[in-house]
Amino acid sequence: MKQVLKLLLTTLAKAYVRRYRPQIIAVTGNVGKTSTKEAIAAVLCGQKSFRVSGGNLNNEIGVPLAILGDWSEKYYRRGGTLFFWLKVLVAGFVGLLGRCKKYPEILLMEYGADKPGDIAKLAANFKPHIALVTAVGEVPVHVEYFSGPEGVSEEKSELIKSLENTDFAILNFDDPVVLGMKEKTKAKILTFGFGEGAMVKTSNFDFRAGENDEPLGTVFKLHYGESFVPVKLNGSLGKSQAWSASAAAAVGLILGLNLVQISEALTNYQGPAGRLRILKGIKNSWIIDDTYNAAPASMHLALETLKELPVNPLARRAGKKIAILGDMLELGQYSIAAHRETGSFAGSFVDILFTVGPGGRLIADSAGNQMSKENIFNFKTSLEAGKKVQEIIREGDLILAKGSQGMRMERVVEKIMAEPERKKELLVRQSEKWLNKT
Repeated sequence: MKQVLKLLLTTLAKAYVRRYRPQIIAVTGNVGKTSTKEAIAAVLCGQKSFRVSGGNLNNEIGVPLAILGDWSEKYYRRGGTLFFWLKVLVAGFVGLLGRCKKYPEILLMEYGADKPGDIAKLAANFKPHIALVTAVGEVPVHVEYFSGPEGVSEEKSELIKSLENTDFAILNFDDPVVLGMKEKTKAKILTFGFGEGAMVKTSNFDFRAGENDEPLGTVFKLHYGESFVPVKLNGSLGKSQAWSASAAAAVGLILGLNLVQISEALTNYQGPAGRLRILKGIKNSWIIDDTYNAAPASMHLALETLKELPVNPLARRAGKKIAILGDMLELGQYSIAAHRETGSFAGSFVDILFTVGPGGRLIADSAGNQMSKENIFNFKTSLEAGKKVQEIIREGDLILAKGSQGMRMERVVEKIMAEPERKKELLVRQSEKWLNKT
């Protein structure tokens, strides 16, 4: 039944692409896909007619669904029911037979890969005009389903290989694996990143703070050619947000926008929930909520953000840096080394460490070589961890929460956020589908 549904959705979506001829922007990578997609949407808003795929609708079902209509919210509420899919198919055929006058000029979508061949299929069925690769990293997520990190990067490069010489490939200059993909495409190349030589270059990155030194976001400069503009991002932290913004700027430049327009548009961008978002915590603390997912590269970046962010010097007590880290799943043979490396890095600077799960135990063991074991706590579940964290938090503390989706680390954040009544607005995985899971 699922294969029949995939075939029907794919056939119908391909017919839509042929009829309405939208420009397709496809974003792939192992970290930062959704943040980058949302940054691009911020840049395009008010400038172009576009549709952005919701959530992580990035597979053989999700991509056609995004092409057929704005189904994301209903998918997460009702997806899987026969009635829902009948409604999608009927509406799809009606929209194809009677011309849709409001069909968007641009489709902005994620292309994901859980196993070999996923990206190649999506690229063959829905070839993009602009393809963007965020980052791969040394040990990517989902690596256990591939031959190794090289297999994951080869899969991601399938998107770049599908491009024609009139298309554009946007590549992360700071990721050697991604930058190497330029040899695998006929498309025009535009690079982004912090490194000298990046075509859309980021410099002068720093954190922004309010009057009471509370974290507000980030500030940096974007350079292109001889021009540069300042950029301020609100509500999110970390260099990953600057990467997303510079990648979005590259898209804007290709579509004819200038740096001033792009900088102004990015002031309206706020990173998605669970991606280095700043949340007010209980007892006048601050939370860095990075609970959407975790891979070694994103874990290191999140910890680096916690390390570099200054604690509030105006608090009545010296704030502590607290990390709450869950397992990084789907790493296969690389899992033990990746968790131990994370523990060593966390233990080198955090004041208190909470870990969740068996991988978390490995993090805790390695951290114990760097910091006092009295300040390390390991729990089986995120709910158990959240109760203990509540007791320990004090005014001025900075708390990072991160782990793979399956660890449900957002449940820790719910326990320590200052506004739990806004959890459906601020946290990830708040749909009925997720809330009903144990």
